[in-house]
Amino acid sequence: MSYIRTEGNPLDRTAVITGAGSGIGRATARALADQGCRVLAVGRTETRLIETAGGRDTIRPCAIDITAPGAAAEVMDAAEREFGGVDILVNNAGVVDQTPLGEIDPAVVQRHLAVNLVAPIALTQQALPMLEAARGTVVNVSTAVGQRGWVPMSSYGATKVAIDFLTRTWAVELAPRGIRVVAVAPGPVDTPMLANNDYDEAGAAEMRRNLDRVPLGRPARPEEVAWWIANLVRPEAEFVTGVVLPVDGGYSAA
Repeated sequence: MSYIRTEGNPLDRTAVITGAGSGIGRATARALADQGCRVLAVGRTETRLIETAGGRDTIRPCAIDITAPGAAAEVMDAAEREFGGVDILVNNAGVVDQTPLGEIDPAVVQRHLAVNLVAPIALTQQALPMLEAARGTVVNVSTAVGQRGWVPMSSYGATKVAIDFLTRTWAVELAPRGIRVVAVAPGPVDTPMLANNDYDEAGAAEMRRNLDRVPLGRPARPEEVAWWIANLVRPEAEFVTGVVLPVDGGYSAA
């Protein structure tokens, strides 16, 4: 596999974004496309990915379960086939569950690990040759939960703390290869993931308490998180690596 980054417009790059069918992933795909990037929008449902594109011919859908065997290779092959390589990888896809300790289903833990942790490792590893050739950037989407704790989300939160560790470790490990690695850590975000969770009474009460902890008094809009991702991958940010940036309305500081 060979890939040589095209000289010219520094924003004329290719991004692979997982979880692009809704929420932060959708907003990020549109933000990067609108600033000149070509985007491979990765998700499980093609119709949602087409909605993400919204008629933009620079956003191409790639419908796949990123936890399936061989999925990482298929995604990167699609990026090379469609656009010639990868400059930016946004590991955004995630699953969440609200279950207190003592009631956690081991199958749910395995799903958290597969989507939130194993898939980003596999995708980043598969993308390395192209990212190195492009002096590219990896953006991991973490969570402010890892800074404070959020009951009852211990399984989900543990995978995101691991993402923070990977971000800092990869930043040091990959710097000699010209690859930057950063993360954003949103607090509550007004996304389908937040709205569609099947909370019981206790879970709903805890959600209200956590929303009340946000000093700015509201959840973020997906576009507000996407703005930071889009700017962290710009050439002007090329001296930033190894950071986990809270985009949480002050949640982690309160």
